[in-house]
Amino acid sequence: HFSHAALLDVLNFQSSNVWTADMLTKIMAYFHAQEVMFTPSSLQMSIKSYLKNLLYQPRQLLSELQQLDQQQFQTAMKYLFNSKKEHLEIGNIILDWDKTRERIFQSPGVNRTLFLVTLDKCFVALSALDCVDILSQVLRMSAVNYLQPDVIGSLPNLLLEDAFRNLSSLFKDLYDRTSASTQRALYGWMKQILQKSYNISDFNESTSWVSAESLWILGRYMVHLPLEEILKISLNEIRLFISYDNATKQLDTVYDITPELAQALLKRINSSGFDMRNTSTIYRQGCFAFSFMAVLGLLVCFYDDLEQMEAAVAQALLHQMIKCNQLRGFQAEVHELKSQLLNIAMQNQTLNDTLGSLSDAVVGLTSSQLESLSPEAVHNAIATLNQVSGWAKSQVTILSSKYLSYEKVLSFYNVSQMGALVTGIGTQSLHSMNPRELSQIIRGTMSQYLSDLSPAQQQGILRKIAASGDFSSSVKDIQGAFFKEVPLSGLWKQTGYNSSMLKEKELRSSQALYLYELLSKENYPVELLSTGQLVKGVTCQVIESMDTDIFLDNFKFFEMNLQLLSPYQVNCLAWKFWKVSNASIPPFLLLALPSEYLEHITGPLCLPLLERLGKTGMDLLNPSPHKRDAVLQKVQECLNSSVADEYDVDLLGNLICHLPAAFLHGRMSLKAMAAALHQFKLCQELSHEQKTEIKYKLLQLYGSSNNWTAETTLDVGPFIALLSKDELNVLAEKFPDIIVQIAKTIGAVSSAEELLLSAVFESASSGPGSSRPSLSRADCLGTRAPSSNEIIKLAEANVFWSVQELECMDPGTFDKNVELLGAVSGFNSSQLTALKEKAKQVWGSLPDWRSYQIISLGRIALALSEQEITALDLHSIDTVAVLSQQTQWTLTQARAILQGFLEDSGQTISTLKSFDLVGLGAILCALNSTEIKSIRTAEFSAAVARIGLLFCSTPVLRQFKMMTESVFGAASSWNGSILQEIGTIAGGLNEDELKAFDKSLMPYFQPSAVRHIPPEIFQALSPEQIANLGPENAAVVTGWQRQHLDASQLQSLGLALEGARTSSPGTQSSAGSPQEGQAPAPSGAPCLSGFGIWLCAVFTL
Repeated sequence: HFSHAALLDVLNFQSSNVWTADMLTKIMAYFHAQEVMFTPSSLQMSIKSYLKNLLYQPRQLLSELQQLDQQQFQTAMKYLFNSKKEHLEIGNIILDWDKTRERIFQSPGVNRTLFLVTLDKCFVALSALDCVDILSQVLRMSAVNYLQPDVIGSLPNLLLEDAFRNLSSLFKDLYDRTSASTQRALYGWMKQILQKSYNISDFNESTSWVSAESLWILGRYMVHLPLEEILKISLNEIRLFISYDNATKQLDTVYDITPELAQALLKRINSSGFDMRNTSTIYRQGCFAFSFMAVLGLLVCFYDDLEQMEAAVAQALLHQMIKCNQLRGFQAEVHELKSQLLNIAMQNQTLNDTLGSLSDAVVGLTSSQLESLSPEAVHNAIATLNQVSGWAKSQVTILSSKYLSYEKVLSFYNVSQMGALVTGIGTQSLHSMNPRELSQIIRGTMSQYLSDLSPAQQQGILRKIAASGDFSSSVKDIQGAFFKEVPLSGLWKQTGYNSSMLKEKELRSSQALYLYELLSKENYPVELLSTGQLVKGVTCQVIESMDTDIFLDNFKFFEMNLQLLSPYQVNCLAWKFWKVSNASIPPFLLLALPSEYLEHITGPLCLPLLERLGKTGMDLLNPSPHKRDAVLQKVQECLNSSVADEYDVDLLGNLICHLPAAFLHGRMSLKAMAAALHQFKLCQELSHEQKTEIKYKLLQLYGSSNNWTAETTLDVGPFIALLSKDELNVLAEKFPDIIVQIAKTIGAVSSAEELLLSAVFESASSGPGSSRPSLSRADCLGTRAPSSNEIIKLAEANVFWSVQELECMDPGTFDKNVELLGAVSGFNSSQLTALKEKAKQVWGSLPDWRSYQIISLGRIALALSEQEITALDLHSIDTVAVLSQQTQWTLTQARAILQGFLEDSGQTISTLKSFDLVGLGAILCALNSTEIKSIRTAEFSAAVARIGLLFCSTPVLRQFKMMTESVFGAASSWNGSILQEIGTIAGGLNEDELKAFDKSLMPYFQPSAVRHIPPEIFQALSPEQIANLGPENAAVVTGWQRQHLDASQLQSLGLALEGARTSSPGTQSSAGSPQEGQAPAPSGAPCLSGFGIWLCAVFTL
């Protein structure tokens, strides 16, 4: 039996001797003396199979490495971490060492083993500096999972200065990737070493052990110092720390500091002789006071000594506060401080004069303040304004129009000055620009903002460029996601495409299908597939017809771009691989084949399968529930029906999100749970049962939530939502800020999170700075009204304000926070009506409402009646585009918006341009058939992909389908790329049209279209057509549609869900159906003999 120790002995023996012909004989003699019998050829095989097995047996590796002597351990570390060798040569045995190392470091389990062994043995065997270096290489792979609080106990507690500094600096780099409990434990470890180095004779009760140097070494970890410790730090040490060159760098990273700690530090800094109150020094030593502020890092976010502050100081502070949006919480408090400073900064000056010197506090200005600015002031301040992030849509609209009204003409130069404000330029204005200037915009530095433009604005730019006749040169310039907006009909008109110009572009599948077919006439597959995005355009027929060698050679491109492929394409790849080389099919592809093929995944294939699935996730696979269950069954089998420890968690990766609740309940150890918490928090769609199970496990692990620490609460994160009302109230009382922070990450509310939000509401609206009774109306006496501070803090939890409380809100508070209130997804119709009435009270009568005000309403707009909508000024397509993003309009409201837009903009349906159609969005579903017929064909064809995203009623889809025929020809002539382009419009096909489609086109219907085919029409599909829907389309067939199918159609649907092959391309029989007892070999490419087998097995999975 070959072992790690034996291999290391060989390597060590070889490195200290020059290789000679009799070396191998010596090595053999060495082994024989150890009573291990080897021949040279069996030695080669042993080394290879041994290394391969190790990748999947990290626990065995751990025990072997722990038994190495110092000499062997040093050799192992040298080859793993310091070796520059690409190949290992042991006589005539050559191993591809580079590849092997790469695979070793990609395996989460092996990485964990290396980490544990390094902690265990390294500091004894090697220099501490080398060990720190090795730890840093291993930890950067996946710090979160390995650095658990219990492991930190085994960090060395005696370290020489350099090694300690390097290691603590590594932990500072990894801070954000570790759990709160780990951060706390690491602070404890650093503190213990720092206290040892502190001269004990200087130590007494009144002064702290914390020196300037220890503050510098702690860096971000200083947020764990207790409050009383900070207040005892010697003033000399504070002064010294502040004078360090990079003190600021340390204070810039304390993102999770609390206001109490920050203010304690500020107090010490102030007491140590940096006096900010003496305003005269500002003039006499101006630079001193300002540079002093710059030193404070994120502490400035909590600077609260505002009495008698000068405007210049306030401006300097605001400038430093730009970084405060990086804080983990406390945004409401920062917001409050900024608005106080804003008032000071503008003392005795007009807003026009100070605009450029207010930094990003300008985001806190209300719409009416911005509206009062002169165009000249905005023009002069543009260099500040264009760097600010966090603008609301309405603010951007105001500032853009001010800036552009000063500039008069919209040019490339003006637009490039605007930065993020470019999104406020009206669609109509963009469309009226010179096409050459527009082409410069999409090429130049502004291209980074293109993806922030609305679809209507993007369409406005494209339409203008397309109409200018200079489109083909511009198509080359359109980069990234913006290219997705180019209509299929636009691509048809161009020539001169090549594969290299597509490398920087993102494609929709309709574009990719067309371009792949076009380019494949003159390019080899490798040229097309290597672009990445073009893999979306590979049809099953293309995959089928690939020559075996070409397919196997190019398979890597499919594998690298798995996330771009549809489940149907993955299914085609799996059948092709099975047909040409079933012995070497990568195990994850077997999952895309019918369930019975899962039986081929046994023994040696199990672990590679889990590792691969853990990294890519389940979503690529066939989404049918039955198939999912079969795959999860296989996963559980591969785990020997339990998740025993952290090694299993490493292997599972995000597969852990899919383990059924019963399995978590009975089969998951607490040790594994501790390691898996981080992964569970990343899961997107846990069921209520899974979450409940996780909650019980967490309570077993951490004990009753009444005794949790702040760190435990932070680590449990969103799962606190499952605690009972009483448990939550206890936490909310102890850690109000943490609860608010967690609630903000949860997003829209399901019934499960309601308790958490109500606890947040109770704690925030009873805390300091919470609402005073409103005095604005007589009937509001004694009713508390929402304050700005609360509205910012509560986010989604604002749903708990009563209608009366909303009605009693101060007008100024409403004006300031209307966008936040409009973004709350849980408000019911009576709350929305109260907010709408408040808007009328604050902004006056509806015809006077400005575009930016209408835009800021968000969901509040849904409360507008048909008559109220008619009274609004809706002349701008950009205003309508924002309204159309709300999905809950009634048909009468939508008609009113449509009529309002047409009347106010002086248009008829037949004059609408493509960008109008795109901007109208869901409002188009309110068109009648006569109106749809009068849309101009050219405009419709440019907007068709966007219209294909709408969920309109069947009669409307039918009408759109007729329009589509005027663009793309009769439905009977449509191909896959057209079906992909038109999306839901294909749901408007009639019975005869649907029946006439060739079965090979069935997978190219978009899932949204399949869902929208009325059941009585869907039943017209033949069993062959249904069998060829592809797994993804089959999975979206609705219950209603199923009820109309007969037995043979239902059987076909079952085949499609399973990913079964019914006929050619590649029928079942010719696809090499599995013979009895023939399991595929663990590998993903044809394997050569000799050491190729070993390499192949290690590397192709």
